[in-house]
Amino acid sequence: MSIEPSGGPLLAAQPGAVLPPAPRAPDGAGTPDERLRHSSLLVRAMRRPELGAIGGLVLVGIFFAFTADRSMFSLNGGLAIMNPSAQLGIMAVAVALLMIGGEFDLSIGSMVAFSGLAFGIFLLQWHLPLLLSILLTLVVAAIVGTINGQLVIWTRLPSFIVTLAFFFILRGLSLVGLKAVTGGTTQLRGFTEAASDSIFTPLFSGFAFGGPFRWAAHHGLIALLPDGTPAAPGIPIAVMWFVGLTTLSTWCLLKTKLGNWIFASGGDPRAARNSGVPVDQVKTGLFILTACAAALVGILTVLDAGSTDAMRGTQKEFQAVIAAVIGGCLLTGGYGSTLGAFFGAIIFGVVSIGLSYTTFDSDWFQVFLGVMLLIAVIFNNNLRRKVTGER
Repeated sequence: MSIEPSGGPLLAAQPGAVLPPAPRAPDGAGTPDERLRHSSLLVRAMRRPELGAIGGLVLVGIFFAFTADRSMFSLNGGLAIMNPSAQLGIMAVAVALLMIGGEFDLSIGSMVAFSGLAFGIFLLQWHLPLLLSILLTLVVAAIVGTINGQLVIWTRLPSFIVTLAFFFILRGLSLVGLKAVTGGTTQLRGFTEAASDSIFTPLFSGFAFGGPFRWAAHHGLIALLPDGTPAAPGIPIAVMWFVGLTTLSTWCLLKTKLGNWIFASGGDPRAARNSGVPVDQVKTGLFILTACAAALVGILTVLDAGSTDAMRGTQKEFQAVIAAVIGGCLLTGGYGSTLGAFFGAIIFGVVSIGLSYTTFDSDWFQVFLGVMLLIAVIFNNNLRRKVTGER
């Protein structure tokens, strides 16, 4: 549902949106429109899409509180959990925006590997500076995202089908390209050495706030390793990107005209077009954002590991969608939260790393994914219907 107030921009029916004053009821009784009915703080909180993800995170935390080793809840254990959460979360936040806009992108896992190949060609084969190599890699990702978006618009095929095709295309190009570059192997090494002398390396690799962590270790607040270095050297740089992108996307979604356009494009594209929303441009931009987010994850993981391979990012496309759905995004579009995707990604990290602190077999992680997805969809749908009065 979207409303075009007189003389104002489009306001979509999004959580937290402020709707314009509505006309009185036609029966002459003077009863105000039901949209102006006062809601309690509890009801407004229950309407938030991310409620299910926050509740799920609390339940998962309680489970590990009783089953995991105490070291899981140390600072080092927490940072170990946040690093994989951040890598998945960067993509999940972009996927959440795309799903709110009414589309899917199943090619992002393959984009992680393909961006690693492109980054390797620019940095190792062409010997370009690190920053220029990163920018060119993001340009390549933006081109792929543009192709995805335009194919969806021109062919009117479901984005599921178009991006599934690119899922295979990009993975195949990664395999063929790496074999051609390396002379027959599917791994490319040497990134650490090539990026070691760049002033931009700390923005994409390593840890942030190393100084305060060393100070804390010197004063006994953080454990020391046998070589005298802190057990927790700092905050992984991927976590900083994760938090920053989540903050920016949440502000954009809830406080800007573009955010209203995204909700409107996913909720009712025809009505949005009639109201002046550039739906095609919005959706294409979201495809570009999703591809660039996957490329950023590819760059971060390549620089941290010092190598890339053709199978990097496997299953990340499904995990990112699950994190977004756990965070409250609907498969039909027009509803969701990037903050919910943030918590959904953290749930993934807690479970995937947390199982190693317990006596449970880590293979139960796959079972958990399926159960969590099913519970999240049922919970979000039923709760939203009860609170909003949908039938």
